[in-house]
Amino acid sequence: MTVQIYPSILSGEIHAIPSKSELHRILICAAFSDAPTEILVPGPAYSSEDGIPDDILATTGCLRELGASITFTPNRFSVRPAEAINPSPLLNCHESGSTLRFLLPVAAAVSRAPSFTGSGRLPERPIGDLLSALEEHGITHSSVSLPLKLSGTMVHGTYHVSGDVSSQYLTGLLLSLPLSDGCSDILLTTPLRSGSYIDITLGVMRTFGISVQVKGNRYELSGSGPLRYQSPGTVTVGGDWSNSAAFLAAGCLGTGNRIQINNLDVSSLQGDRKVLSLLEKMGAAFTCSDGSVICSSAKLRGCEIDIDPTPDLMPVLAAAAAGASGDSCFINASRLRQKESDRIRSTEILVNSLGGDACSSSDSLTVHGTGDLTGGTAEAFNDHRIVMAAAIASCISQQPIVIHGAEAIRKSYPTFFEDFASLGGKYHVI
Repeated sequence: MTVQIYPSILSGEIHAIPSKSELHRILICAAFSDAPTEILVPGPAYSSEDGIPDDILATTGCLRELGASITFTPNRFSVRPAEAINPSPLLNCHESGSTLRFLLPVAAAVSRAPSFTGSGRLPERPIGDLLSALEEHGITHSSVSLPLKLSGTMVHGTYHVSGDVSSQYLTGLLLSLPLSDGCSDILLTTPLRSGSYIDITLGVMRTFGISVQVKGNRYELSGSGPLRYQSPGTVTVGGDWSNSAAFLAAGCLGTGNRIQINNLDVSSLQGDRKVLSLLEKMGAAFTCSDGSVICSSAKLRGCEIDIDPTPDLMPVLAAAAAGASGDSCFINASRLRQKESDRIRSTEILVNSLGGDACSSSDSLTVHGTGDLTGGTAEAFNDHRIVMAAAIASCISQQPIVIHGAEAIRKSYPTFFEDFASLGGKYHVI
């Protein structure tokens, strides 16, 4: 899909979509709980199946293949736990890294011979350390990349896994431990990065009755095993800070922009709520009250940002940096090369293709802010974050912006362009 976006003022009010990070984890815990769970996903985005992100569809599809019953009605998922586990499921993770890394250990714990496949860049994304941790505990694998098949019986003990490649390794192991026989713990062999995502995991596990003790780099289940997830009956998914970041950044750009986003909890466990402090560092100001955040156009200035704790924010912050005065340097960015695209490269190309000035190193990106962009043609690189960054760049663009591959937005925010239009954004599909 090719979309042409015209420079415009964005003003108005939208409802934050439900958090994809929370929903992945809640669905998995619900699928292996002791009773059914009703998962509420408030807001207009989930009023129909068209608003469900592709990554969430990947997770629900895999959980159904394992044996759970998951039905969707407007603003609600109804999950009935698996009564009988499929012994040899084929789990298609499509392009979702979360689905793959969460379900590798989970499927190994509950199924005898699960197979995994995927598409896009997913077969290239690293999973070797996670497979090694499983191999130490009785699980063999047919390959170190997709497609692959697991076999064996997962045994308890101490799991050793790196913390600096992807926090998703640790999340997958944590989610699997209550499903295996006996008590196990996890020992990180390297320092944890993106630790806020582990906070989300531990919070969701607590909601389902499982407590984990964190002792330095060791994670231990409380109580005697085997344990089991306990359904809370009904659980509500919070608003998504990662995807709201695009509109929070847009509200700070241009002249005359003013955006209010509802259903955002400033005390959320989601690490990407840090977008507020990062934009404030650039000169933005926000008003937060009663679950809403309001942002308005501001004179932004360049600054240095350590992007390691919040890697998903870099593309939209780079677009904001192009509208600032002075240089912005995003450091400790090496892990972004292993995302849906090589995000250092794709973000650099995006800024430059729209008339900005950006350059990169192996683990950093520098944007030389000039206050505006000329416009032009952008390639999405099959990356939803690049689509969002290109779209909000229209707030500081002199000419229209054409985005090739804009359908990548479905990965996390299918209703993005509807929200964009509701704020006064002007676009059409070519």
